Amino acid sequence: MSDIERLELLTNQMHLEPAEDCHLNPLPAEGREAITVKNAIMPNGRKIKLLKTLLSSYCENNCRYCPFRAQRDMARAAFTPDEFARLFDSLYKSGFVEGIFLSSSIYDGAIKTQDQLLDTAAILRDRYQFKGYLHLKIMPGAERAQVERAMLLADRLSVNLEAPHSEALAVLAPQKDLESDLLAPLKWIQEIRSSKSPAHAWKGKWPSSTTQFVVGAAEETDLDILSTTAYLFKNSGITRAYYSSFNPIQGTPLENKQPSPALREFRLYQAFFLLRDYGFTLEDLNYHTSGNLLLNKDPKTSWADQHLLHQPVEINIAPREQLLRVPGLGPKRVDGILHLRRVERLNSYNKLKNLRLITEKTAPYILLNGKSPSRQLRLF
Repeated sequence: MSDIERLELLTNQMHLEPAEDCHLNPLPAEGREAITVKNAIMPNGRKIKLLKTLLSSYCENNCRYCPFRAQRDMARAAFTPDEFARLFDSLYKSGFVEGIFLSSSIYDGAIKTQDQLLDTAAILRDRYQFKGYLHLKIMPGAERAQVERAMLLADRLSVNLEAPHSEALAVLAPQKDLESDLLAPLKWIQEIRSSKSPAHAWKGKWPSSTTQFVVGAAEETDLDILSTTAYLFKNSGITRAYYSSFNPIQGTPLENKQPSPALREFRLYQAFFLLRDYGFTLEDLNYHTSGNLLLNKDPKTSWADQHLLHQPVEINIAPREQLLRVPGLGPKRVDGILHLRRVERLNSYNKLKNLRLITEKTAPYILLNGKSPSRQLRLF
């Protein structure tokens, strides 16, 4: 099997590993099938061509939802650190890729697998002088010293919790322990960030950290997932949580389980950003009696319908945190309104609309000088 054929095998299931904000972009390899590369948005907003791949798909674990589980009959492939670093360097210098998300299945133990990932990253940084974006996966069961070494090499680290509590994890991945295998590495990352200087870290700063949840495979609720997300955001310093809708895979124990609706995943992302960027709390969100978010209405609009329809926000005097509660107003639009307010009193909906500072979605929840847009004139 050629290097490119191995890479095809190792990239073709990476949609199950959400990372960054990615869109598919198959780039042709000369004379071969396409290698799947993602158009990814980095934490700083820059767009790059990101290769998402495993180092190896040989696995000793039997996670009940995973295509790479040990007992599933499938074609597998693996690279040594030297082999992979050499191949990636050629793809990078050819302009096919600009960054990498590197993960692996676990074979011959988590510690050895983590060493393989770390060695690959070190070869890329040191031998090939790769200065681009590197997102490195921390294996469940990795040691603290390995986590610290990863922090010296990567721009971002991720530890996949997969489930919000031990009961759900036992359904998905019975060989993993939530506390010692998954939460401990996230805790170590934050402890190292808080106690040690990043002077020797890549680019002189510590990497960001993220996690991922599988949604809808273990009877967990959205409140379960968001409660754990909020805890990690506060106590472990994660900057992002990713949510992956469960879709059954043939040849796994959960192959006959119903897939989770994509809209549920989308609502979780909306709720996450409200918690992270908009000052919302778990108690502000509206849940069905099942403990899941409402599917028929986004969580911000659901809150606003209860609190702002009868008490609209006066945008000439409302503070930033209140403006952020208005549907259609994000941080950039709110900052634009606040900047304009410092220059002049706001009197014209047309001006705000032309500056794209308000939208049709905003109209029912705001006042301008005591008047609503629908009463003042028909803009929307």
